[in-house]
Formats: sequence, C-alpha cells, structure tokens
Amino acid sequence: MSGEDRKNGFKSGFVALIGRPNAGKSTLLNRLLGEKIAIISNRPQTTRNRILGIKNHPQGQVILLDTPGIHRSRAKFNQIMVHMALATYKEVDVVCWLIEAERPQNEENDFILQTLRSVSQPVLLVINKIDLVPKRDLLPIMESYAQRRIFEKIIPISALRGDGVEILMSELIQLLPEGPRLFPEDMVTDLPERFLAAELIREKVFRLTREEIPYATAVVVEEFKEPEGKNIVVIQATIQVEKESQKAILIGEKGHMLKEIGRSARKEIEALLGSKVFLELWVKVEKNWRENHQAIRRLGYR
Repeated sequence: MSGEDRKNGFKSGFVALIGRPNAGKSTLLNRLLGEKIAIISNRPQTTRNRILGIKNHPQGQVILLDTPGIHRSRAKFNQIMVHMALATYKEVDVVCWLIEAERPQNEENDFILQTLRSVSQPVLLVINKIDLVPKRDLLPIMESYAQRRIFEKIIPISALRGDGVEILMSELIQLLPEGPRLFPEDMVTDLPERFLAAELIREKVFRLTREEIPYATAVVVEEFKEPEGKNIVVIQATIQVEKESQKAILIGEKGHMLKEIGRSARKEIEALLGSKVFLELWVKVEKNWRENHQAIRRLGYR
C-alpha cells in the first residue's frame, strides 16, 4: 500500500453478489462498474460462471463477484452452478444478498437464508427492483427480513435505474478492511476477452430464442486471433446444443436466426474490443451435455 493510501485509510476486498435467479445481480454488477462485463436477460439463470468485476473508487477498490442464481435443483448442471455460488461465501469479506421488491418471499429466498446461517462475514440485504413497487411496500419487506436475520444494512435500490446504488457502494467500502489495491487501477475484470466474447454470443441466444433453447446452449470460442498488420479480430465460435431440433431452430430458415445472433453479438464484441470483428458461428449437437460431467467440465463449467 502506498503511503498516501495508508494515510487515507484505503479499503480493498471482495464482495459476493448472491441471490435467486433473475434477482438482478448482473445488472447491478454492470451498474456499479459503469461497464458491461456480465450478460443480462429477462430470463432466469443467465449467469453460469462466477464473474469478477473491479470497481476503483477514491476510497477503495471493491472486487465484486457476480454468482449464478441460488436455487434448489436436481439437474447436475444446475447443482454445479449453485455449488459455485455457495463456495463464494468462504472467499469474500462481505456478502451482498439481492432480493426482488415485487417478490420478496419465496422458497428460493428461504433456502438462501438457510445457507447464510453459517456465514460470519457482514451481510447486506439489498432490495432490488424498487421501481416496480409502491414505496409503501418497502418498509414491511425490510421489517420482515430484519426479524429473520441480523443484517449490517438493508438497502433498497433499482439496479436498472441506478437508484440507491451510490449508497450501496458507500456501505460496501465502509465494510471492507483496510488494504492495498489488489488489481491495477485501470483493470475492470480479470476475465479474458475470449471468455467475454463467448458470453456476449450466449446472451444473444438468450434474447433471440425461446423455451428450452437458451438453457441447452453453451458457447465455445475455437479461435480468437488478430492477424498481424490488420485492425480486425477473427473469432470462430461453436454454439453447442443438445438436440438436432434445437440446432435447426438456432440456425433458422435459410440461416436467418444464426445470422441475427452473429450480427448482434459482433456489434457488442466490437464495442468491447474497440476493433473490427469477423465473427463466424457454427452449431453443434452433443446429446444431453448438461447431464454429462465430463462435457460440463470440457465446456468450462466447474
């Protein structure tokens, strides 16, 4: 830690963003960072990996871990994602639990509350999506949860609109220990560009397809290169599904769906990389890959 940071009581540490599927964790992460590094959609269980984001603030460096939605499931793939989220408890200085203002009481939140019983770190309860309910509904929610567990603070926010987010950031910094910067000041995430490109492709599948298609999909970037002397990044990626019928839907009539997925993803990847992108997509079938532990690991999920 520099002498100036020590003098000013500089803070640094890790914060877990947890919650049920679709609670708004990824939206909050992007809002806090001021940049998009986590994909979002209006469908639950969009986040599959733990996403690390770095917020550099004059008073501290906050390392945010966006986790998959916590829920009960018998499906092997979903169990792996939930285990990944719960394991984060042991690695952080503060736990930030998001619930939804319009649906505060449900079985998934009851389950999360149980998992928090053994957590000794400070826990903030964040009531998200307050823009969807009358203000008079918030106090009963806060009182109800305050009776069920001791929280450091209960903070109402709208991650989508930004309401209350600065207050949340201030509280997070207050709870972190004094310490040096853990990452360079110009760094926003530790994720490689290859991973971020794959996630943006997968986001477009979530947004443009229906029913089981998004959940049966995984994206693997087979090639990511920048030819010497050319201001262009060449990306070749495979979208993997479980059935031939899903492959047909993803490709679409005369390839229209796959072209739209590619067009939408390329636009955001170019903004991310600050470079022109040549994106080539294929679709591959691997039957029931979500129930195959070897396939799950090969596709990058642990």
